[in-house]
Amino acid sequence: MGYGNPDLFKETAAAESPKHVPLARRMRPATLDEYEGQSHILAPGKLLRRAVESDRLFSVILYGPPGSGKTSLGHVVAGVTRSALLMLNAVEAGVGDLRAAVARARATTDRRTILFIDEVHRFNKAQQDVLLAPLEDDVVTMIGATVENPFFYLNHALLSRVQVFELRPLGEGEISDILDRALSDRDSGLGDYKVELTPEARAHLVENCLGDARKALSALELAVLSTPPDMSGLIRVGLDAAAECLTKRVVRYDRDGDSHYDVASAFIKSVRASQPDAALAWMARMLSGGEDPRFVARRLVISASEDIGMADPRALLVAVAAARAVEMVGMPEARYALAEAAIYLATAPKSRSCADAVGEALEDVENGAAPEVPDDLRDASYAGAARLRHGRGYEMPRSESEGRRGDYGAGEAVYYRPGASGFEREVRERLSDWDDAPPGAGSEVE
Repeated sequence: MGYGNPDLFKETAAAESPKHVPLARRMRPATLDEYEGQSHILAPGKLLRRAVESDRLFSVILYGPPGSGKTSLGHVVAGVTRSALLMLNAVEAGVGDLRAAVARARATTDRRTILFIDEVHRFNKAQQDVLLAPLEDDVVTMIGATVENPFFYLNHALLSRVQVFELRPLGEGEISDILDRALSDRDSGLGDYKVELTPEARAHLVENCLGDARKALSALELAVLSTPPDMSGLIRVGLDAAAECLTKRVVRYDRDGDSHYDVASAFIKSVRASQPDAALAWMARMLSGGEDPRFVARRLVISASEDIGMADPRALLVAVAAARAVEMVGMPEARYALAEAAIYLATAPKSRSCADAVGEALEDVENGAAPEVPDDLRDASYAGAARLRHGRGYEMPRSESEGRRGDYGAGEAVYYRPGASGFEREVRERLSDWDDAPPGAGSEVE
């Protein structure tokens, strides 16, 4: 089960040209030069291209979004290297299928065997372990395809035997080129039809497929086949037809997967960089993708203390208020409070002095540098404390400057270093004034 016709190891675009086969499959490239996109790993001179062209391919994991060309690249590599190609889908395949594929590869002695495994992240640990020895012994060369981050789903033993390449969504120019090739190709594409794709329709397909070539080609095929020709036989695909065939722009966001962490990271980094528009864009993507608004609120509360801190202490109040509003109001109205907090934090002055201070203090404690509490600072409120000399000698400071001159157990350590942004500038000046004040000066401490 899983790897198809035993007498046909590789599939080519020509083998899939019958019109009943979906256009996206028929238009799979046959050579690296026909392959669109991914120049960051396939441009001349790049490692993967050198390995393919010299027939020295190693096992790889192709990680990227749907329609970015992972399966197409597997077919191209098999064709260029003249390898036998075995296909498995991890959703359907089990340990028995893996063992059968490996046995077939051992029996194929006249050429290399490429084992293409789609959705490889679906394999459990036992299934992944089956691959270790064949990869180690070079019985098969594996090409694994996945839309999930392999470092989250694959075990270290398997990852140590492969190279991971990340594929990116195709650019608008690349999608447009793919559409052009499909419209002109008479063997595998729509070249037998007399088609006029209006600029508006093309723009809609290109902009709303989210870099997914499969989605763009499927929508084009549906639009062409469902649009009746005019008296001259011309099929004119306009914006309305394109919009019907590629309706809603679906947000690419998996709240339990890789994009969850990537988008959340971009969100907080935008707040940190004082970019309110970018922060709102990433927040909107999270909320539109079904993210728990409480997660967004928690990230804002953390940022208020970590990235802003004493530069604007009100930022924490705003963030906590937004988090409380999310609990009280719920979605969709809670988005207003989250947006207000995101904008406030992004436009607030920034300082990491609080985060750095507590980090250094914790590091000293963990390294054993924390002193014992001096006797005069110990609790003296209970019976018998005086007999232990706890609290003896303590005098409440009469001013801030007097308190600053006392020894409160930190010794020479300096953790908090006020910055020069926002309210923290005032704090820095205040501490400096207290340190410079003569004995007895300053306001009284109540």
